[in-house]
Amino acid sequence: MNKEKIKKIVLDIIAEIAPDEDLTEVKSNIRLRDQLDLDSMDFLDIVMELRKQHGIDVPEAEYRELESLDSSANYLLPKFDSGAVA
Repeated sequence: MNKEKIKKIVLDIIAEIAPDEDLTEVKSNIRLRDQLDLDSMDFLDIVMELRKQHGIDVPEAEYRELESLDSSANYLLPKFDSGAVA
């Protein structure tokens, strides 16, 4: 697993939960909520899909780690690499 694949996974999940969003211009270093029309329920859906699709639990205290694609990749890479994947 690498950071680019993880970014794609996160974008694919966003595409599922917010199909009307244009994801072609998403910048990896800018907060997703600043770029997209995502509310707190959408964000929770992202966390739930990470658990459902990949077996990765994100504790509520660590939700901020998923603010941007870059921070998501940095946070999730060791989880994917450790085998914390379903």
